[in-house]
Amino acid sequence: MSNTEIQSKVNELRELRRMADELTAEIESIQDAIKAHMTAIDADTLTGADYKIIWKAVTSSRFDSTAFKNAMPELAERFTKSATSRRFIVA
Repeated sequence: MSNTEIQSKVNELRELRRMADELTAEIESIQDAIKAHMTAIDADTLTGADYKIIWKAVTSSRFDSTAFKNAMPELAERFTKSATSRRFIVA
């Protein structure tokens, strides 16, 4: 791939990411408006002709690895494994 082709792809990628950010913001805005309405009417479920919206609290339990590492650093070290990955960044 030539430098010109790469530059074109980078420009296209930047534009698509900008558009994705705009779409994400619009999606969040619409969701926030629906959530505000649900809060106002004190509902955790809305049902329509072709949709059902559920917005309710969910409780989950997660392992607190930071607290475990602080409390038992030797044991945490024994059960820690490293992983390598590659990160793609366009600056």
